[in-house]
This record gives sequence, structure tokens and C-alpha cells, in this order.
Amino acid sequence: MVLILFSYIGQARFILRSGKEEGCDQKEKYQQGEKHGCWTNVQSALARQSIGCSSEIRWIRWRYSMLTKYIVSRDNTVYEAFPALEKTEKEHLICVFLECVTHGDRSRTRIVYTKSIDKGRTWGPKKCLTESLPDSSHYDDCPSIKRLRDGRLVIIVNKCPRQLPVGTNMGNTSSSLLFIGDPDGEVWSEPILTPVKGIVPDTLVELESGRWLVSAHYKSDDHAFLEQVLWYTDDEGKSWSDRIIVASKEGLHLCEGSILPLPDGTLVTYLRENSNMGWDAYKTISHDQGLTWEGPYPAPIPACHRPVARMLHSGRVFITYRFMQGGSGWLGKWTQNFFACMTDVESAKATRRNDQWSRIFPIDFDRSPESDLGYSGWVQFNDGEIYIVNYIVDDAPNAHIRGYSLRESDLLL
Repeated sequence: MVLILFSYIGQARFILRSGKEEGCDQKEKYQQGEKHGCWTNVQSALARQSIGCSSEIRWIRWRYSMLTKYIVSRDNTVYEAFPALEKTEKEHLICVFLECVTHGDRSRTRIVYTKSIDKGRTWGPKKCLTESLPDSSHYDDCPSIKRLRDGRLVIIVNKCPRQLPVGTNMGNTSSSLLFIGDPDGEVWSEPILTPVKGIVPDTLVELESGRWLVSAHYKSDDHAFLEQVLWYTDDEGKSWSDRIIVASKEGLHLCEGSILPLPDGTLVTYLRENSNMGWDAYKTISHDQGLTWEGPYPAPIPACHRPVARMLHSGRVFITYRFMQGGSGWLGKWTQNFFACMTDVESAKATRRNDQWSRIFPIDFDRSPESDLGYSGWVQFNDGEIYIVNYIVDDAPNAHIRGYSLRESDLLL
């Protein structure tokens, strides 16, 4: 008989195991404590006193931290949404996001950011980057943030015309501004206008050559479905290319692309398909620094909205996204689940769905009757920890920003 005592984050439970073979299996397993993510301490004398036989008692404290949640910002007076995240050279975190009235009301907006110096466990006060009042011609939307190789930070802010209702501005009338900051995110430049048109601009992508790519989406002039487009600059924004089509296909609403540079220089853009049918993510592939694109090809990430694709230290690919099952409804009906996907470079480059694999992992669930979540950002610290930000309503009166920490081993041993 072996009595095994488990402790999960301060809560204990007892499991009584009988049978020599089973006990031996457990002994062999738990003696490999660190390998299995736990610590063990055999106390045979205590066991004999406790149960009056020649049994063993094992104290097992699991190093169990599959997912830890944090509050990045919760201000019940505003709707906080659409966060992005970056890590500075000092491994401080900067989270930038939108303040608005509600998801569908941008009559007053602010782009704000907050900073953490302890890996996202606590966060400083919000600071305002830009603000749009009800009498402004444009409202702010969907910011992103990127650290350049020289340490500087770049925030992109979408500016959308106020005369069109939120969600209907799918034309090329929205613009994107760049704000360039110092390596600590304390001082920011005046806004720099870019030629990038469309909505939900992707995070700026800096290639090994020094080229910057910025993409967004709008309705195609050719077939009226959504298409992803980009512009690039080889001189840090002094001049820009003409528009390049990243993904466009009649019958598919391809949007909210996330451009992923692979180690060999291949670029893969993961895309939301916005027909509200719960279809797979799509992707397009470039082998010439974004000048031309192949595809679109399906990826085995069902019901994928707003993917954020990055490389992990291990060489695997990690993508956070909203799971949107489709059907009838909007907020509260199809916006409850926030997921992550792990895959690999070979799958990212594959063009047939059956040549790709993906491991899907649930990050959060929104219990609110008006649930709303799923635009996100993430980074990986030097020690391997992954930190994610996401907006969610859940138990709050308005949407707020949550953080999550986990490790690759929580998804794949």
C-alpha cells in the first residue's frame, strides 16, 4: 500500500493506492521528480505510524502552473479593448490598448499604454498616447507595438473616419500613424503619417534586411470581399512602396493578417476569414520579402479570428486568437473563447491542410452575457515564460485587459 499526498497550490488531496505493481510504478515515476515537474519526499516512518503497516507516504508538490492570470488594467468607467504587447531590452512589458465607450461606440477614444517591470505581475498607471473627442473627424482604433532591433519601439494607431458606423468602414479611407519611442517607452515622437490604408493594421514587421512591412485590410475594389494589403519601407518610413496585395480571393473575407517571418526568410501571413461560418484560418506565403504572395491556403486552426503569430525560442510557432464559431449573434453569442495554437515551421510552410498539424489550447472563457474578447498580443521572456494579453468582459461591467503566463511545456511536453 502506498499513500500519496498531492498538493496543488496549497490544496491537498489523498490518494490511496494498493497493489505492489502499481506502487512500484508510482515510486519509479515520482523519484524522477524534476523530470515530471514535481518534488518528492519519501517519509516511510510517518507512513508506518499513520496507517500502521509497512507502507510508504509520498508528499508530492506539483510545480503546476499551466496558466496564471493577472489584471493588466481594469477601469470600470471605460471599455478597454484590443491590446498589443511588447518586451523592451530590459524585459519590461509595455501593453498598449484602446479605451472607448463600448465595442460599437467610438464616440470618444483614447490610445493608452501601461508598463510592467516585474514580468506582468503588476502594472503601472495608464498613460495617454492620443485621444479623439466626439467632435474629432476621426476616432482611434486597434493599436499595435513593435520593438526594433536597435531597441526603439514603434506603436501603430489606426485612424478611422467618424462619419461611418464602426465595423462598416471597410474601404480605404482609414489611415495608420506611427509613433516611435525610446527603448524604455517613456518618450514618443509626434505621429508619422503612412500611406497604409484599411483597418486593424498588423504589428510592424522588421526584416533582416531592415525593411519594414505594415499591412491592413479593406474591401476589394474587384470583388467586394475583404482583402489584406501591405506597404513597405526600406528607409524607416521616409518613403514607401506602392500597395501590395497579400491575400485576396472572391468568396473569402480575408482580413486581420499577422505576418510571421520564418528563420529561412519565408514570410507567412495568417488570416482571419470573416464569413462568420467558423471556417479555418487561411494563410499566404512570400519568398521575396513580401513583394509577391502565394495562396490563400487553409490552416488547421478552426474558427480563427485575429491571429497573432510569432516564433518561440524552441523554433515552434505560437498563435493566439479568438475562437469564433459563427452562427446567429454577435457579442455574447459567438465571442466567448480565447485560444492559442502551437505548430511548427514545416506546417507553416505547407500548402495542403493535411500536411499541417496544430495543438489547440484554451486560454480563457468569457462568462458575461455580453461576452467580448480575443484580440491579443504576446511575448516570450529569455527564461522561456510566455506572457499574453487579451481583453475580456467576464465578471466586470466593461471589457478590461487580462494577462496570462505559461510555458511551452504546458502545451507540449
